[in-house]
Amino acid sequence: MFVMNEEKLKNYAKLIVNSGGNVQKGQLVIVGCDVENARFGRMVAESAYDAGASEVVMEWGCEFSARSRYLRGADEIFDTFAKWRVDKFKDQNDRGAVYLHIISANPNLLAGVDPDRIRRFSIASRTALKDHMEIMMSNGLRWCGSAAPSPEWAKLVFPDLSEDEAMEKLWDYILKGARADGADPIADWKEHKAGFAGRLDYLNKKQFKSLRITTGIGTDLTVGLATNHVWVGGGGTAKDGLDFFPNMPTEEVFTMPDKHRANGRVVASMPLSYQGSLIEGIDITFKDGRAVEHSATKGAEALGNIMNMDEGAKRLGEVALVSSSSPIAKMKTLFYNTLFDENASSHLALGKAYPKNAKDTDKMSAEEKEKIGMNDSLIHVDFMFGTEDMTVTGISENGEEIVFFENGEFVY
Repeated sequence: MFVMNEEKLKNYAKLIVNSGGNVQKGQLVIVGCDVENARFGRMVAESAYDAGASEVVMEWGCEFSARSRYLRGADEIFDTFAKWRVDKFKDQNDRGAVYLHIISANPNLLAGVDPDRIRRFSIASRTALKDHMEIMMSNGLRWCGSAAPSPEWAKLVFPDLSEDEAMEKLWDYILKGARADGADPIADWKEHKAGFAGRLDYLNKKQFKSLRITTGIGTDLTVGLATNHVWVGGGGTAKDGLDFFPNMPTEEVFTMPDKHRANGRVVASMPLSYQGSLIEGIDITFKDGRAVEHSATKGAEALGNIMNMDEGAKRLGEVALVSSSSPIAKMKTLFYNTLFDENASSHLALGKAYPKNAKDTDKMSAEEKEKIGMNDSLIHVDFMFGTEDMTVTGISENGEEIVFFENGEFVY
């Protein structure tokens, strides 16, 4: 059985705690981790205490139990989400919790599960936790999503290797992708954050009215951008004024589309792993912001469940650009995991927009948010469409066209 180097894991755990969640003295910390990675989860908890956390609550998960629940549970349980679970989140949020999520999902976990059960429980849980998700997406609290491999995930990514070899290689790629393999990962992340400044400054000053995106595999999409949109990348600032990194890794710069102004076709360049189902060959056509046609070569029913979650799921909530020379892109590896694949490829998100991607959304009424084109939904699902030949043209308010992204790279 492969066992990862102790020192490397401790450095990674410290990075997640101190840079990712930026845990402060006296804070409550919630660590979500699968039981298969209990060793690493405990390291994260210890690092949080070392950073001054008053209490660390371990939220242990078990993928096999989750699968059994979908296969064997009573049918009626998939239409409800217990009130005590909602109250637990509210209590944690009221106490200013920092959430650290360690993702180790098996992309094929729910193969063979009734997709209607997945759809119904997704609606029930997301409806019940809508207030919690609003807090998270508006940077009301600090949080960080990171990854640790599972044998099933490792073998899917590296099918020609033995299980031990696959685990070792996936751990190596995760640490490299998360910039956690250097002598001083925390310093490396400070430098990484600074590297976003030029792109964000350029795009925020331009305030393009829309973007036209084309790729050689069939994407030809014009996406309108929300009024007073804000490009974000390289981490965030919570409402308490402290910086944090919601995702480790992160290579994207992203902003808010106008939900009424997407026209054309987008073709995915990578499969999407969503709730234990693998969706391949995604092809979506938009008209006046709404998806009017969609198909997939594999997982079409799962894609349909996403699109039919609610009306907002048929519209865009994010457009993100990633250079083809990002460290993860250069690995030339399909991770079957959005946390990594979205940082190897430009992507769009169906569903809810991030409030931080437009000015003063926290002061707006629902009508004002609608006016700027801010989308709302129970979901936010990223899918990748970027290619090495992708071109992005910014279109200004006066109709001027500027190519600022060409052959998969920023060229401003």
